Amino acid sequence: MEEKKLAIEVNHVKKIYKLYNRNADRIKEAFGFRKKANYKLHYALNDVNIKIWQGETVGIIGTNGSGKSTILKIITGVLNPTEGEVHVNGRISALLELGAGFNMEYSGLENVYLNGTMMGFSEKEIDRKLPAILEFADIGDYVYQPVKTYSSGMFVRLAFAVAINIEPEILIVDEALSVGDVFFQAKCYHKFEEFKQQGKTILFVSHDLNSISKYCDRVYLLNKGDILGEGSPREMIDVYKRVLVGQYEIPEAEEGDIETGEADSKEAEKPIVHPGPEEAARTDQGQNPQLLEYGDMRARIEEFYLTDQNGVRTTAVMKGDEFTIHMRVSIHAHLPEPIFAFSIKNVMGTEITGTNTMIEKAFLESVEPGQVKEVTFTQRMNLQGGEYLLSLGVTGFGNDTFEVYHRLYDVLNITVIAAKNTVGYYDMESEIMVKSV
Repeated sequence: MEEKKLAIEVNHVKKIYKLYNRNADRIKEAFGFRKKANYKLHYALNDVNIKIWQGETVGIIGTNGSGKSTILKIITGVLNPTEGEVHVNGRISALLELGAGFNMEYSGLENVYLNGTMMGFSEKEIDRKLPAILEFADIGDYVYQPVKTYSSGMFVRLAFAVAINIEPEILIVDEALSVGDVFFQAKCYHKFEEFKQQGKTILFVSHDLNSISKYCDRVYLLNKGDILGEGSPREMIDVYKRVLVGQYEIPEAEEGDIETGEADSKEAEKPIVHPGPEEAARTDQGQNPQLLEYGDMRARIEEFYLTDQNGVRTTAVMKGDEFTIHMRVSIHAHLPEPIFAFSIKNVMGTEITGTNTMIEKAFLESVEPGQVKEVTFTQRMNLQGGEYLLSLGVTGFGNDTFEVYHRLYDVLNITVIAAKNTVGYYDMESEIMVKSV
């Protein structure tokens, strides 16, 4: 059996910037006029360790300013690290922020040859690849115009067409696809599938968590320059959602615990998914003993379950039948208009559907300590047959700030039983007629 090789290895990388209060301080220090430095150190990256194996599709997620683009620029050689090393095994093609690697005064065609030459291709080799590049970009005669005249959509079409048609062994994409239209995005993701099947390595940064969930084998979570964890897309997306609402506490770990990437390291990362409610609350069939729970507990989901159309508790629902999601919520503080919500994911962690009382305008009242609310969501099951995960939440807005009172991720396994499965996630219940004319 052939041993897998590392495509990208990032070892203890730091990127530190000096933040000056005034530009004059920067100039004085540059010329040696100031003995005492007047700046603060900003760690864009702080001891980052990443390992990506050949043939993997790996995602990097995190809030704005977490260091995602910085680590990509260091991997591609656009930036040098302050400390640490990066090793890359394979030809990289990178699609970073809009404009990177393109001369705005050149035409699109000239930029194709410029980029190809920078990648080490001869003019004849680029000539052979040109038809495929132009066909994928599909920008017509605009390819002969200066790229400074392009719309952002046209620009990203050409940039991505060049990036994927120069036969890279490693493809790096940073958010740029969000600029293109929906048809172009679909074409790009189809190309991702082709690359995966060819065993090529993809490093993907995006705020589109559905794409991260669908395409990535593993995900790294960055926050303020630190790696918070590495694991499956579902695990890291759940932790990321806690970071977004300020309810993730960085676990105290001994030095070296953050360095991850090997397949056998995943078990060591389990503690970042905190235990859920008491074991006694999870004895019903289908409840998840390792659910992710967080919130400030000003409201708490005490009980949850499903019933079928006959009112019988179950975790198996027939496709086409009506079913109800039940939540029993205790209130522990004055809350202005709390929002009760549910969402359903597939086993890969992609959110398929869901709603809440604010969207449905079903409950717009304040609640007081000591109250208990029974919340039910009744709907018809139109999802395809298969296994799904239910998540529940109680949130709200205090002083115009979004607040999480209690969230339970992946609390219940729902099995949908179907005699007929159509294409995709759900059934549109089409009525079909075929007539002779």
